[in-house]
Amino acid sequence: MADDSPRRILVRFAPMIYGPTLLFAIGEGAVIPLIPIIASRLGADIAVAALVASALVVGQLCGNIPAGWAVARFGERITMGVAGAVALVATICLALAPTLLLFAAAVFVIGLCAAAFGLARHSFMTTRVPLSFRARALSLLGGTFRLGMFVGPFIAAVLLTVFGDESAAIWFFGVCLVATVLLVLLGPDPELALTRNGSDAAAPEPREDTGEPVTGSIPLPASASGQQRVGVFRTMWRHRDVLARLGLAAASLSALRSARQVVLPLWGVSIGLDAQTIALVVGISGAIDFALFYASGQVMDRFGRLWAALPAMVLMGAGFFALSITHDLTNASMWFAMFAAVLGVGNGLSSGILLTLGADVAPPTDPAPFLGSWRTLTDAGGAIAPLLISGIAAVLSLSFAAGAMGVIGLFGALGFIRWVPRFVPRAK
Repeated sequence: MADDSPRRILVRFAPMIYGPTLLFAIGEGAVIPLIPIIASRLGADIAVAALVASALVVGQLCGNIPAGWAVARFGERITMGVAGAVALVATICLALAPTLLLFAAAVFVIGLCAAAFGLARHSFMTTRVPLSFRARALSLLGGTFRLGMFVGPFIAAVLLTVFGDESAAIWFFGVCLVATVLLVLLGPDPELALTRNGSDAAAPEPREDTGEPVTGSIPLPASASGQQRVGVFRTMWRHRDVLARLGLAAASLSALRSARQVVLPLWGVSIGLDAQTIALVVGISGAIDFALFYASGQVMDRFGRLWAALPAMVLMGAGFFALSITHDLTNASMWFAMFAAVLGVGNGLSSGILLTLGADVAPPTDPAPFLGSWRTLTDAGGAIAPLLISGIAAVLSLSFAAGAMGVIGLFGALGFIRWVPRFVPRAK
């Protein structure tokens, strides 16, 4: 039926999922570059300013598991609304903080809220989107977030030019959060819309065997299944095999994504490029990445999850490894631009894969507690990578650090080859 088409169902999700995601990401993207600057103005040196900026990532790491409990207990919509409201309070504290400690605490709380908001969206899509276009829906979700994080800094630059004060970008984030909360709480409920149109996203649907791993049945809400919900830690223990194996492979992908953001600017500085050239190369790499986000979902839905994960890991792993041997070559700047583009292609092909795999292996009746653990693992991979790069570069060199990321990428590819077929069963 026409009403069951991917386009129509995804349009119904826009007010509840994609719209709030874009607003939250634009506001967050406007504020993130200014956190170290404001911390320095409040008396932090470079090291402390970096530590304050990292409080956002630490907050996300700490927030994933409690967010899993909250979504399982109160539901996605309430969790998203409360997270947005608490983030709004933290944003006001961010703008008015008289001390560095209060400012850092506000950054940490925003990280907690970002984790809750993100997990609620992930859980909602896991249980509401039909399997036949789950990957496209989640890739679009990831692409929406990337668009917001891309646009946000430009809006911050305009606000700084107009008002000459970093607080303007913070208040802009606050306005985005108000709009986000109103949209989540007062906007149309897509689940009710699907029910009215006779389209039950939770109903299993027939499909062809693509010859590659995809999930079996569509998740059912716990209330519909009649099964008892289990706690977060019991869920972690029950699914320890998938978390320790496929979860670690997913964490390696997250590490490569984070490493790309760190290595490329440092590499440009190390080979003597000016700031404008580095920004141009990194910007082009990011544009390539963003341009491919929906193609990733198409590949996963049409051919299977592994056909997106494996090329992404191989491209990024090989890209880092190849970059590591070009530092002292005559045309180092040309190789830098080339492999930055390769990394952009690899990252673009991986868009939505972590969300999709998490949804695929989550318990059908109560995905939120599992997704909290899954997202904690992947976020940890992203958080550890910059520390690993810093340590290796300090002891050896940046080239060795890039090479190490390449090795992680290739081992991660082997992990996906081994564990995706085991934990994401073939269609029957």
